[in-house]
Formats: sequence, C-alpha cells, structure tokens
Amino acid sequence: MSIEAREGPPAGRIVLTYEDYCALPDDGRRYEILDGELSMRPSRSVAHQRFAANLLVSLKPFATALGLGEVFIAQFDVILEETSVVVPDLLFVALARSGIVTDRGVRGAPDLIVEILSPGTARRDRVEKAKLYARHGVRQYWLADPEIRVLEVYELGEGQYRRAASLADDDSFSPSLFPGLSIPLASLWG
Repeated sequence: MSIEAREGPPAGRIVLTYEDYCALPDDGRRYEILDGELSMRPSRSVAHQRFAANLLVSLKPFATALGLGEVFIAQFDVILEETSVVVPDLLFVALARSGIVTDRGVRGAPDLIVEILSPGTARRDRVEKAKLYARHGVRQYWLADPEIRVLEVYELGEGQYRRAASLADDDSFSPSLFPGLSIPLASLWG
C-alpha cells in the first residue's frame, strides 16, 4: 500500500486563508474567517439596515467634505491577516492611511469598525471580534444594539478596548474620529 493510499484527512485543525475565502461560493450568505475558522452571519434585520444606512449618511458626507478619509459599508472585506477576513457593517479609514484601501477591500486595520448586533452575532461581536480587532490595532470599535437602541463606543489603549461611551436615544454623539460632528442618536435608529 502506498503512502498516499494510507493518508486520510489532515490531522488537527484546518486553518482557512484569504485564498480559501475568495473561493467560497457566491450563494448570498455572508461569510467571514476569524483566526482561520469559517463563520456565517445571518441576514440583516430591518432595524440593522436602518441604523447602517443612517450612520453612513451621517458619517460619509462629513468625512468627505473635511477630507478626513473614507467610510465604507458592507459588503467590503477587511483582510486583517491571511487567516482573518471580516465584513464589518461599516468602517472608516483615515486619509493618512488610505493606502490600505484596495479594489477588493481593506488590507490592514481600519481606524473604525462598526458592528450592529443581532441575537445570532452578539457574542461573537462582543468577544471574539473585539479581541481580534484590538490585536490588529483598530483604533475604535462601535457596537450598536438596535433591539435596546444603545451605541457603545470602545477606544483602543494598551492593546485592549476600554468603553469610552454608552449612548441611548436622547444622547448626541460627537465621535472623536470626526471632529466637529454631532449626531443625535435617535436619528440613527430610523
């Protein structure tokens, strides 16, 4: 019996890469690779869509007018490393770092990543992705919860996130990455 005939599946954990990610079927599902493991995200809810669209409308014209950088909305790949490819709901890359933006997505850590929570993604967004984003140097991480209408703002310091703000409907939000902008949070929920 030859060596090839005796070999079975590879032993241990299979680590997926960006190349594997690119080979995934275009089946309408939302895939990501977190530290080499494939995950699928459910479709977005109406509240999710409203928040994402309203936040984009608030941030993008402001960032463009002041030449701060570029704001992108999903579907746009963020390749943090060959074994970690994410598709955040919204992201921002400052002008000084615009070289990380490519035709396929962003290669490296954006300055801001926004994830909109759902029951199926909340734990992954709060724990796994927060650790991943901190490890790769994403300066700010915002978590929006449309169910309870709260926006949490986290800033990176000493390799981990600290909560800088937790905002609800009556609050106005003045994000430090967008100096001079004030957003009434109630306007984002739609």
